[in-house]
Amino acid sequence: MAKIMNAKDTVSSSLAECYVTIDDNRYNFMQAINLEAKIEKTKTEVPILGKTGKGNKATGWKGSGNATFHYNTSIFRNLLKKYKENGEDIYFDIQITNADPTSSVGRQTVILKDCNMDGGILAKFDADGEYLDEEIEFTFEDFEMPETFSILSGM
Repeated sequence: MAKIMNAKDTVSSSLAECYVTIDDNRYNFMQAINLEAKIEKTKTEVPILGKTGKGNKATGWKGSGNATFHYNTSIFRNLLKKYKENGEDIYFDIQITNADPTSSVGRQTVILKDCNMDGGILAKFDADGEYLDEEIEFTFEDFEMPETFSILSGM
């Protein structure tokens, strides 16, 4: 009989922690609604003698992400203001931990290093809305994974 994953081993999408470290200040980013960070490998096409097609060789990577959060903090707007006023571009770290106590996979923590915002919303309102949120897009230069999910039984 084939092994199958148990439904309990999915990881809850809302049971996460997110911290942002800017300079020496560490903030519990509890107003986050969602965050996604990804890596895109850069590749070079390689001609290969004897083949009609080309190969692909990875030559590097770049990290990018986006986050949506409740519009109730000025922390990121202050970073944009600092850049506007004196040209100082601030880099920061974001730590994300996923941990669902029901799942047997345990915890995973990823730290995105040297994040830099692409821009951001300065002011906002919505007379017809239920609540205000905002999205930022960012890049990051490095990452660490101090905790990784366990391998599921049967894998």
